Amino acid sequence: MNLTRHKLFEPLAFARGIALRNRVVMAPMTTWASNADGTVSDEEVAYYRRRVNGVGLVITGCTHVLPNGVGFTGEFAAYDDSFGPSLRRLADAAKSGGAPAVLQIFHAGNKAVPELVPGGEIVSASAITTEAGPFNPPLTPRALTHDEILDVVHAFGAATRRAIEAGFDGIELHGAHGFLIQNFLSPRFNQRTDAWGGSLENRMRFPLAVVQEVKRVIETHAERPFLLGYRISPEETEEGGLCINDTYALVDRLVDTGVDYIHASLASILDAKPIGGAEERTTAELILERVRGRLPVIAAGHIRTPDQAEKAMVLGLPLVAVGQGLVMNPNWVELAKDGLDERIDTILSPSKVPQISIPDKLWTVIEATTGWFTLRAEPSRIPTEAALGSNA
Repeated sequence: MNLTRHKLFEPLAFARGIALRNRVVMAPMTTWASNADGTVSDEEVAYYRRRVNGVGLVITGCTHVLPNGVGFTGEFAAYDDSFGPSLRRLADAAKSGGAPAVLQIFHAGNKAVPELVPGGEIVSASAITTEAGPFNPPLTPRALTHDEILDVVHAFGAATRRAIEAGFDGIELHGAHGFLIQNFLSPRFNQRTDAWGGSLENRMRFPLAVVQEVKRVIETHAERPFLLGYRISPEETEEGGLCINDTYALVDRLVDTGVDYIHASLASILDAKPIGGAEERTTAELILERVRGRLPVIAAGHIRTPDQAEKAMVLGLPLVAVGQGLVMNPNWVELAKDGLDERIDTILSPSKVPQISIPDKLWTVIEATTGWFTLRAEPSRIPTEAALGSNA
């Protein structure tokens, strides 16, 4: 095992006291596979149990903190205490391989699905029409009132309490991918004129209020070390959207408020650069430079092979999230550690699906998604984790 590969399998300890056996993170991915009542399904449990044995940290797919925050069909819920048993099932499955498990929580904001939320009403920071996406038509949401914003902040705290009670080892705030937290940070989607919008300081008010509420809940209810992570998308492609300088300011504030890690969701860890093309360094390198080692950074984006993970470590990343690789190879970590790279698939063979515990609904989404980057000449049939819902 070369020195870089060896570093991938070195332990890491968070300041809060939770230790990881290696630097490989199971990236959060929506499975589209929950039961109709919002509870975790047997297929989801099997999916996690099949993939968690070697990784250092597990981050689940996202769960909504309010009924009007559903972003995907087949998404498991965390907005009420009645979902406690369901969340405990997921925590048990995610931790079954011996790694700590983090529950990713979110509100879909202007990317919520009208057919899945009460009254079909979509809410966001402002009433700004969204652009059409592969899974979302253009929509004009209703701007949240001040009191409703406070209710959403409280809902993130309540979901965190449920995560603690369910046995998770932390929560990750999904502040990326254009969901509600990012809606407030974005100058394009937050055009409010009150204290929750306008200046960058005001646009950061909602994300930081959520962080503070979650911290309060952790301090009140957690009797063991419990992580607080925050996921970011550094930029938005829309004109007038979030820029990397805004993200730098948020990163500094997140460090100051005491989050345990920052998770950067990138189109590609190894290749993505800031919009505009003037910067030679990658976005991952720039985020690491901004953080300056003050806390661990996870990055996710098109990591399928151990060689790619090694190159990400060379950039200086403390932790590398693997999504695509683990979907196709549930034993990715074991193969990488043993140097059996030639046995790691880089495209998904339909014949292997029954062997690797991919939920039926997830496979349906995979089959419907084409024209996506692969390591081979022909297009893959697997969508990006971002297209799958939560990730990398």
